[in-house]
Parts: sequence; C-alpha cells; structure tokens
Amino acid sequence: MQITELLVQSALKLCVDPNTGKDFVTSKSAKNIQITGNHVSVDIVLGYPAKSVMNDVKNLVENHLKSIDGVENVNVNIGSRIVAHKAQQGVTLMPNVKNIIAVASGKGGVGKSTTSVNLALALAAEGATVGLLDADIYGPSQPQMLGISGRPESSDGKSMDPMLAHGIQAMSIGFLVDVDTPMVWRGPMVTGALEQLLRETRWDNLDYLIIDLPPGTGDIQLTLAQKIPVTGAIIVTTPQDIALLDARKGLKMFEKVGIPILGIVENMSTHICSNCGHEEHIFGSGGGALMCKDYNVDLLGSLPLDITIREQADSGKPTVIATPDSKISNIYKEIARKAAIKIANASLDHSGKFPNIVIQNT
Repeated sequence: MQITELLVQSALKLCVDPNTGKDFVTSKSAKNIQITGNHVSVDIVLGYPAKSVMNDVKNLVENHLKSIDGVENVNVNIGSRIVAHKAQQGVTLMPNVKNIIAVASGKGGVGKSTTSVNLALALAAEGATVGLLDADIYGPSQPQMLGISGRPESSDGKSMDPMLAHGIQAMSIGFLVDVDTPMVWRGPMVTGALEQLLRETRWDNLDYLIIDLPPGTGDIQLTLAQKIPVTGAIIVTTPQDIALLDARKGLKMFEKVGIPILGIVENMSTHICSNCGHEEHIFGSGGGALMCKDYNVDLLGSLPLDITIREQADSGKPTVIATPDSKISNIYKEIARKAAIKIANASLDHSGKFPNIVIQNT
C-alpha cells in the first residue's frame, strides 16, 4: 500500500492534542510532511510553550503515524512558536513584546503577586521568554519575591535594562526607590510611572509579559485598559464570598474595555494541616467554580493554602524555582499552559503585515 500525504493527514486528524483538545491538522500544528518510501517525517509546531509535556505529545503523534499500514519509520520534530495576538481595539502592540497578560484581583491579600511571579516562572520553565512588570506602584513586592536588589542600568543612556532573575526579565518601581520610601503620589503620577516602567524598559524579545496589577479597579487598571495592549487577563481570587464579590467587579471591568478573560485562578482553595494531614476549606469551597459558571470563563486551576508558597516567595525563590517538580509547581505550570493555549487560540495580530496608507497633496 502506497503511503500518501492524505493518509498521513488523516492519521493526524485523528490525533488530538490533550492540552488543546484539537487535532494537529485543524490546529495547523502539523507542517512539512515528508514521505520517503516507508519513512514518514513531520514537524509539529505548538502555539504554546510546552517543554514539560513535549515528549508526551511527540510520542502520541509517533504512535498515530506508526498505525498507518506500510509505515516502518517515523520522525517527529516538535517545538513551540509563540506569535503576537490581538490586544483591545485601538491599541497597537509594543515592540519586542508579543503578548501581555494582566494578573488582577478586585481585592488585596488574595495572593495575586505570588501567583503572578510563579506564573511568569512557569511560562519560562515551559520554554518561553518572559518578562514581569510589577505595576503596584504603592506596594511593590516583586523585588523581594525574585530576590533582586540594586538599580537597573541603561545600555543606551535613554532607557532601562530589565533586571534579571531565575531566567526572566523584571521591572518594578521597587528597583528605583529605597525599600522604606513610601510613594506618596496622586493618580496621574502613578499612571505616568506605570507607562514609563513599561515603555522605557528595553524588554528583550518577550513571548509574554506578565503585569502584576495592584488590587481594585482604579487609575492603573484604567490606564492599562486604554493605553497598554493587553492580550488577556487572569483574575485571582479566594473562595471567600467577600473576595469573590470584588473579583467579579474586576472581571466585569476587563469585559467592559474589551480585554478577554483568560480564566480564573482560585488561590488558598484548601488547607492541609502539615502535622496531621487534615484538609479543610478555610475560606469556603466552590466559589471560583461558581464564578466561572456565572461568567462563562475557565477555572485555570486551584492552589492550596500552603506555608511553603509564602516562605519560598519571601525568600526570593518562588515555588516554581525552589521546588520545580513539586505538586504545587506542576499546578502553576498547568495554569500557565492553559493561559498560553487560550492566547494561542485567539486572533493573531496582523497589523505589521499591512502597509501604512499616506494621503498627501501632489
């Protein structure tokens, strides 16, 4: 039986990526199909970073191709390619930044900054080039969480080089002021500082820039919605009713300004006693899932209330770095992968492919 490209495509159409739920033909991940006698080779290009699951995907494709009659040898080359996607209408993308993910919460104290830094590190661990912008001007926490001290330098005398830690690029007002210096600024100064931190940092070809927002729906969130090209937002909450009330407001704010919601992260969902192992829902249960159902968004993942998460973040080595193979790190990686897949399925940005039309008198 002669092996044809149609037979190979048919086999790949029955092969579903467990991470996206789509087959490799429909998702246009299968490329460069080559057939030489009884040998078949194909390139699988994923639209999301997937270092930890790449071998599983490769084995899946190989097994499907080997099931074709007559195929004896299979060669699957697998990799990821992250591309820029559309932001909210009327806002152009930033140079050297493909996708911006805003991590928000309506209420403080729900673990948003800890979630932000671990998501950034999880995306980097999965193979992406990642930046983290600490947008909390009044209470910057990322310098301590990343274990960074000192001041950013300038290679060109005009802009700031991002600080580097654990394989990601970072910028925060905390790098520019003393730890004990309060930022006694009004709204316009705060939003101006945010724009400067974002646009005057020399980000180096980022696949994703995570923006750790302050809690609430105030000036910084409005500036983000109007002037900064956000690909999607993640809402962090706890199962507690009070936290969910504010998280709903944050979600509705992003909906009103046309920023897609990538999903919800439920933090401190359950507590397991370190002494006896008893599990207890201290802040209630099922709140995040109910909110997802009410607003038709995805629950990206639930994280436990665990003392090691706090200890590791305070020490400058967040969980994904301190214990990369732990159960909690794997939850962060799964959340990051789900968010990246949501972005990969969104509309591409084609603005750079169209010429500018200039009308002038001649």
